[in-house]
Amino acid sequence: MREPSESMARRMREEDLPQVLAWRNAPDVRRFMLSQHLISPEEHRAWFERIQREGTRELLIVESGERPIGFAQFSARSAGGISEWGFYAAPDAPKGSGRLLGTAALRHAFETLDLHKVCGQAFAFNEASIHMHRTLGFAQEGVLREQCLLEGRHHDLLCFGLLKREWIPR
Repeated sequence: MREPSESMARRMREEDLPQVLAWRNAPDVRRFMLSQHLISPEEHRAWFERIQREGTRELLIVESGERPIGFAQFSARSAGGISEWGFYAAPDAPKGSGRLLGTAALRHAFETLDLHKVCGQAFAFNEASIHMHRTLGFAQEGVLREQCLLEGRHHDLLCFGLLKREWIPR
């Protein structure tokens, strides 16, 4: 059994679908997503089955001790070993879970997937995600100005990058 302060990432399984859907549809998660609609169980299952068939993404559940605390995914890696990531903590995860989630997912990215670089994006209003990226060592690489239209208003997307040689496991 792992200590509560230890986190690890494992591949998402079919039995994780209901929990991941509940997390993703939670208002405090959904408001920070590029696609903010409520996802139906059928849409969610179709997404999971498509990803499994295509084999282009790495879907992860991050656990702290024995408790699932969030979800992370990595897109198909480029020929240069570069991948985009996305993540969210479980809405009921304890304070500090974001850092545990990020650390476990990045350990998986750089040690298991052997990526050269991980890229991420956050809305300019998502202060928690911006702080987490910076805490984990990401550099802000740019701003996509007024990139996304949400509820009738355009929002900036901040772009982040972390190279394998810059990553320091915490």
